Amino acid sequence: MERSEGDEADRYAAGDRIRRQVLGDQYVNTMLRGWEPAKPLLDLITEFSWGTVWTRDGLDLRTRSLLNVGILAALNRPAELRLHVGGALRNGCSAEELAEVALQAAVYAGVPVGIDTMKIIREEAESAEAEAEDPSTRR
Repeated sequence: MERSEGDEADRYAAGDRIRRQVLGDQYVNTMLRGWEPAKPLLDLITEFSWGTVWTRDGLDLRTRSLLNVGILAALNRPAELRLHVGGALRNGCSAEELAEVALQAAVYAGVPVGIDTMKIIREEAESAEAEAEDPSTRR
């Protein structure tokens, strides 16, 4: 199947919309923006990760978020893990559900992974609660 520029533009626009919904405008607007060597990577992430995979009907955003948290925990990627824990909370996942992911990760990827993941979940959940109480605390 041949791809047209219109298809790419549609995937990019859809990816940008979902990426902002999950990760927040501030992150999307600042992560490597304005640094020309990073543009191909940002385009790839936006079009394919977000515009092709995250927009699929097969799983809802909550489920995709829970999967990402588990995968990023197992891969020991704390910066991305923190980002996606925040996204999971924005997608309606509870701290308790995320704690279950940390427990599962501990069994399959190691107890230190579970501990580090649980710490990140607690920090992000507390931050989200504080932000809900006082929006001026938004990061």
